[in-house]
Amino acid sequence: MSKNLRYFLFFSGFLLSFSNVSHQYACTNETVISLPFCNTSLSHRDRVTDLVARLTLQEKVHQLVNKATGVSRLNVPAYQWWNEALHGVGKCWGVSFNSTVPGATSFPAVILSAASFNSTLWYEMGSVVSTEARAMYNLRLAGLTYWSPNVNVFRDPRWGRGQETAGEDPFVVSKYGVNYVRGLQEIGANGENVTSNALKVSSCCKHYTAYDVDNWKGAHRYYFDAKVTLQDMEDTYQPPFKSCVIEGHVSSVMCSYNMVNGIPTCANADLLKGIIRDQWGLDGYIVSDCDSVKVYNNLTHYTATPEDAVALALKAGLDMNCGDFLSNFTENTVKQGKVSEIVVDQALANNYAVLMRLGFFNGDPANLPFGKLGATDVCSKDHQNLALEAAKQGIVLLHNHNGSLPLNPKTTKTLAVIGPNANATEVMISNYAGIPCKYISPLQGLQKYVAVTYEQGCANVSCSSGSLIENAANAAPKSDAVVILMGLDQSVEAEELDRVNLTLPGLQEKLVMDVANSACGPVVLVIMSGGPIDVSFVKNVSKLVAILWVGYPGQSGGEAIAQVIFGDYNPGGRSPFTWYPKEYVDQVPMTDMNMRANTTKNFPGRTYRFYTGPTLYNFGHGLSYSTFSSIVKSAPSKIQIPLQKSQSILAPNTTYLSEFSSGEAIDISKVNCQALQFDIEVVVKNRGQRNGSHVVLIFWVPPSSEKVVGLPKRQLIGFERVEVVTGKKESVKIKVDVCKDLSVADAEGKRKMILGKHTLLIGSSSDKQVRHNFYVKVSKCEGGQISYFSNT
Repeated sequence: MSKNLRYFLFFSGFLLSFSNVSHQYACTNETVISLPFCNTSLSHRDRVTDLVARLTLQEKVHQLVNKATGVSRLNVPAYQWWNEALHGVGKCWGVSFNSTVPGATSFPAVILSAASFNSTLWYEMGSVVSTEARAMYNLRLAGLTYWSPNVNVFRDPRWGRGQETAGEDPFVVSKYGVNYVRGLQEIGANGENVTSNALKVSSCCKHYTAYDVDNWKGAHRYYFDAKVTLQDMEDTYQPPFKSCVIEGHVSSVMCSYNMVNGIPTCANADLLKGIIRDQWGLDGYIVSDCDSVKVYNNLTHYTATPEDAVALALKAGLDMNCGDFLSNFTENTVKQGKVSEIVVDQALANNYAVLMRLGFFNGDPANLPFGKLGATDVCSKDHQNLALEAAKQGIVLLHNHNGSLPLNPKTTKTLAVIGPNANATEVMISNYAGIPCKYISPLQGLQKYVAVTYEQGCANVSCSSGSLIENAANAAPKSDAVVILMGLDQSVEAEELDRVNLTLPGLQEKLVMDVANSACGPVVLVIMSGGPIDVSFVKNVSKLVAILWVGYPGQSGGEAIAQVIFGDYNPGGRSPFTWYPKEYVDQVPMTDMNMRANTTKNFPGRTYRFYTGPTLYNFGHGLSYSTFSSIVKSAPSKIQIPLQKSQSILAPNTTYLSEFSSGEAIDISKVNCQALQFDIEVVVKNRGQRNGSHVVLIFWVPPSSEKVVGLPKRQLIGFERVEVVTGKKESVKIKVDVCKDLSVADAEGKRKMILGKHTLLIGSSSDKQVRHNFYVKVSKCEGGQISYFSNT
């Protein structure tokens, strides 16, 4: 569905009339409570089988869409599957706000939360969102199935939806997805019931797969065919979805609009049934992005008739259609013999199984777990405090000349606050947002510390007129310091809107320069955006002493920004993406899906793993008001990997393995990966004068090999955020899975282990990196062996 139509419906008041939150509950009518599908002592699958068997074909087809009509004769109410929870309970078809619940906790956009590099925070955020969702369900204001999170990799800095993601690194995106999904779905504090089949709410990982072009220079997501190599598919595009299903146990996956190598994802049996269902073992349903089936039939004409499109989708493994295409054409498709009713039954069973796990068929929710949650559990003080904490943890200090920040309110008594995002409210909550509990704009946050003079400078972020710049420049020298809040908003980067450049819009650069040149005191630049911006023009401006990137920081973003600027919070965020120079857009077409650099085509590659060109700031860059140092206390010095007994590399009539030379690449299928793990222990010391948090980043550099082309320059394999009191040390242990984390994808998409010298780099370019080498060899014995280096 187009963004404009969706917004029109939201704000024209039609949302309430289309919301299908049930006004009755299943399995409460005396005529059905004795039927097997209402019997809670039976397994979910047995209950589902009974329910599906009782439906006519005409009834079945109307349950295969997001606006399910229900079956009144069986006391099955209508249900709206489409609910959103990207960073809080969001406005959408299934969610309503009213005087009882006027708003819900609005966390920062995902890209800023990702910058915290804090897996525990991500889990806690998911848990808060699901609590508020359950409370709203009890009040008939929301559903139980949420089509979040977005786990696409932020491959290109121009992508309008990069703000919805956890950044450019597949490992980080995977960790974010797993933890947020678990927070949404798991019942019990801290995952106590992780093995339970029951769900708190249902989560959905989207948009599967290789989806990250919305609307760029005529290339539109409905028509775009992503040409992806097997190598890039294996090590970039697929890992977050695989982790969602296998590690996060997500209960739904959404297929995307685009084609991948000529086949629409929602019609691709290899991608859906073959991989998601059969290889990864999805326990849940597969849903289309909204009207995707209609798109590949009506717009791209991939199929000749609607019935052909329906048959293709259902046979491929699609269980639900966001839209009405399946409800309109599935009955005819079955009657024409293009798909068996058994296939329809299986799709419906996958959908109903999720509702069973949610307790939808267990009677009145007031008598069930979470049934006591209500309005007081939405926008609670603890929930709002977590939203503020998430914003603070994510803020990245990009530049801080001679420790100019934090400002001291005792000496900085007046402040000029300038810029189109200086008094931002809605801008801070990004897209797919709900109605927040409150807003604290940057202006309001800074006013808590000192006397403030406010000038907009530009009427909006497009800054097409310079009429307000003079007033802003005149205000700057009258204050002890200046904070300029610039950047982007949804008019520049959004769903269905990709950027065409990496610069500040309109006359924003002129505003920054005029203000900086007129200021008498220090100037702080605050960038509010979902992606990187080339701000290299300020590097030689002596008065511009510090730069902060604050993403879209959510409902309390202004308070978080102010606390960082005035030192009540010591920043520890790290950039979840690479900051490219503006020339990057001239070198790299957004539609080129390749990750690896190609010198013959003058293609510099993408993301920190493969990009070979200059940068403004690297992935993982982030400064602090403290100084931290790290040492490797314990790490492997040698790993001897065991091979499967069936491998033919055993020499005839021998009981030992032949030696393999450095650079040899062993297929992972030949390695006995069971229990092949180790811990890296890093000790962090805070040598500064302030308490603070430090993000330990562990990058891996594989050995060079002639056997595998396109190796990553380096790859993040572990991270942990740790609080360290000034003058003290803290120890961090990070577990590494040898086969998963220390393998590479070859040109055919096969995982390989390269023998020889491997290197660990602890820290990013903004840290004093620590290097540790270890060797990987083939074991001469049946079992593997890991020898440790220990720094005591």
